Amino acid sequence: MSISYPKNHDVIVIGAGHAGCEAALASARMGCRTLVLTANIDTIGLMSCNPSIGGVGKGHLVKEIDALGGEMGKAADHAAIQFRRLNTRKGAAVQATRIQADRQSYRSYMKKALESEKNIDIKQRMVEGFLVEGGRIAGVKTNLGEHFFADAVVVTPGTFPNGLIHIGATKISSGRAGEGAATGISESFGSIGFNVGRLKTGTPPRLDGRTIKWEMLEPQPGDKNPKPFSFSNDIIDREQLPCYITYTNERTHDVIKNNLHKSPLYSGEIKGVGPRYCPSIEDKIVKFPDKDRHQVFLEPEGLNTYEIYPNGISTSLPLEVQYELVRTIDGLDEVEIMRPGYAVEYDYVDPTQLRPTLETKLIDNLYFAGQINGTTGYEEAASQGLVAGINAALRVKGEDPFILKRSEAYIGIMVDDLVTKGVDEPYRMFTSRAEYRLVLREDNADIRLGELGYKIGLLKEEDYAKFAIRKKAVAQEFLRLETIKVVPNAHFNEILIRLGASPIKKPHSLKELLRRPEISYRDLEFFELTVQDSITEDVISQIEMDIKYEGYIKRQMEQIGKFAKLEDFAIPDSFSYDNIPGLSTEIVQKLTKVRPNSLGQATRISGVTPAAISVLMVYLKRDGNQKQAQGHSISS
Repeated sequence: MSISYPKNHDVIVIGAGHAGCEAALASARMGCRTLVLTANIDTIGLMSCNPSIGGVGKGHLVKEIDALGGEMGKAADHAAIQFRRLNTRKGAAVQATRIQADRQSYRSYMKKALESEKNIDIKQRMVEGFLVEGGRIAGVKTNLGEHFFADAVVVTPGTFPNGLIHIGATKISSGRAGEGAATGISESFGSIGFNVGRLKTGTPPRLDGRTIKWEMLEPQPGDKNPKPFSFSNDIIDREQLPCYITYTNERTHDVIKNNLHKSPLYSGEIKGVGPRYCPSIEDKIVKFPDKDRHQVFLEPEGLNTYEIYPNGISTSLPLEVQYELVRTIDGLDEVEIMRPGYAVEYDYVDPTQLRPTLETKLIDNLYFAGQINGTTGYEEAASQGLVAGINAALRVKGEDPFILKRSEAYIGIMVDDLVTKGVDEPYRMFTSRAEYRLVLREDNADIRLGELGYKIGLLKEEDYAKFAIRKKAVAQEFLRLETIKVVPNAHFNEILIRLGASPIKKPHSLKELLRRPEISYRDLEFFELTVQDSITEDVISQIEMDIKYEGYIKRQMEQIGKFAKLEDFAIPDSFSYDNIPGLSTEIVQKLTKVRPNSLGQATRISGVTPAAISVLMVYLKRDGNQKQAQGHSISS
């Protein structure tokens, strides 16, 4: 017997992890009545794996979420117990922010954010299937026989679909330690016609910090002057905790080698593919036999707990072997394990069955976000949740979809990679995936995306006002530096020589001087009568990077302009690739499977040749099928 819930919603969000939280907040803040259905209200926003957010590539995603009006950056700043700026000695494109978070503080912040949003209702339910009418989503059904109705549904189930935990030979039907798997929803994916695959991830054992010999370990403190994740925050004034570094050794490796047959990874029990760039300690020992040690990063899980996350030794070995291996590591010879490490297998859906909006191609108004699309990591999930939530709201409101280009954001790169290429292993964001890294930096995410966030109604008025002030300050200071000239004389040339730069023989603008690698923005005070004390550090950083990399940025912008024609060359949804002379059967099959929305996307489909793109372009133009992408998506 089914029970129809009397209250209709505009959008239903299934799950309340990082993807679900961003999807629900985006939908609600854009004016849609939103229902969140989650198996456990107490785990809303839970950091189920490592207690950190950001890093190279991932930090870029968090900055972009914040610039568009999402919540992850604010939550990270609120819960952070250590800030660390990465790659500060490398180029601007790969510099990134990473924080250690108090896991419970982060969860509490995000739970309150959802509960405080007037357009969000929250219910603790397990969704088991979908209600579909005429090829369009109508709602969902729960294990209690309830039917909830909405115009759009966003699915963000994390690792719960058919989740199976492995600890040695022990198997537990679970998507996360202590919580049951979601089997009904996984069966629904297959019955609807989605291609379902299997992936794997894992965690290390959690350690009791009271049993660690900290004095033997190498401390890694955070930054003295932390730089916030969120553009809405100016300073961080909070207690910071150090992390510590230790290493595995030959004894550790011997323990693992001697017990490898007990690992479900190598006994054949685990069928799912794991993340290449975050392997288990078993994989590290097998795949890198020449390395005599591997770094273990000991991360505190919060201010009010002794629990420590040993990043670098994820494992699914039996618990007794986990004890044996961790106690071979310096500083951990008497350590106690509070929670065992484990591997978890789960179902995912082939993301090439999605549109660039993250709407499914099989069912209208149904959106997928997070690990269900084959990604790994909080930041990747939150980014997708934001995109899916925005597009679900826009669909309900009858407005044009929101699609970020590869040249606009790392979020655009990730979504394009997923829906165009699919995955054969858990997808993780890296700066190396970006063709235009110098344009897509962390520091300019608000300049790139703030206007878009405000236009769709997601970026709050006060945050937009702050963004507008910063944008104006950057433009004004850029102009000022171009205008003020420094004439060659003995005094100024002596200063240049002292700074390690060559003297000048003709007048130079302050901008031209700043372009020199030896000169920083603060050094300019030696050359001008007035110092701009009112300029903030974030504006200085933005200007310095833009000027020093101006030539490279200009070339990248020219490349973006060239490729824009292909990106704007739209392909109608109903377009048929059959019977086009010059296209092989294989290419027709690939184009038909992905159904690219533009020639630009078609160029990124594996196996689609430049010759095929030329044929397709000619055919589209000749038959009058080509149409400009204006109005097709919201863009800058």
